[in-house]
Amino acid sequence: MFIQLVIIRHGKSLWNQLNRFTGWVDVPLSQDGYLEARKAGTILKRNRIVFDVAYTSLLKRAIHTLWEVLKEIDMSWIPVYKSWKLNERHYGALQGLNKEEISKKYGKDQVELWRRSFKVKPPMSSDHQINKDIQYHMMNEDLPRSESLEDTLNRLVPFWKEEIEPRLRKRERVLIVAHGNSLRALAKYLENMSEDAISKLNIPTAKPIIYEFDRNVNVINRYYL
Repeated sequence: MFIQLVIIRHGKSLWNQLNRFTGWVDVPLSQDGYLEARKAGTILKRNRIVFDVAYTSLLKRAIHTLWEVLKEIDMSWIPVYKSWKLNERHYGALQGLNKEEISKKYGKDQVELWRRSFKVKPPMSSDHQINKDIQYHMMNEDLPRSESLEDTLNRLVPFWKEEIEPRLRKRERVLIVAHGNSLRALAKYLENMSEDAISKLNIPTAKPIIYEFDRNVNVINRYYL
């Protein structure tokens, strides 16, 4: 019997609709985002998928998506663990800016590098306002001010190995609700994807993705519900 994991990117946020770089800014879900989250829960319920534990980030768009999913499958009582390690990548000085306007200023090729490459970081933010939020129990200087996808992977993989993989090895049924880039980083690690392949991977909002593993937690299948 294979081991199963479900991952879901949060529903559309208000800034997704405004085409802004969001990153660590704690933007809420839009009304469409809430509807997407409920639909994801309905899909899981229809497929009779249940969970023992859930993980999410410290950002409300992911947390609220998880709440809606658990409500739909009537499993609000399962343990939920939150960690900044599952946060979206930090977009540095780009956070809050419109993607089309930035493309006009810096050129589409440069913006595409910032968005899709594995190693390139956006310009570093000089504003620590986001990082001083009380939800982060770390010294401000320890928090990122800009991240590449590689940086996101490097903070996520230890968390995966220490917290999530051991649960899968015990055959616990795990749900992760996170963000486009934190889930892209996880996909790169789990599937050993090349930098070119990961640059082309897009994870849509609120579409449940199933990972199936062998007993050694090696990926044997990935598909959308």
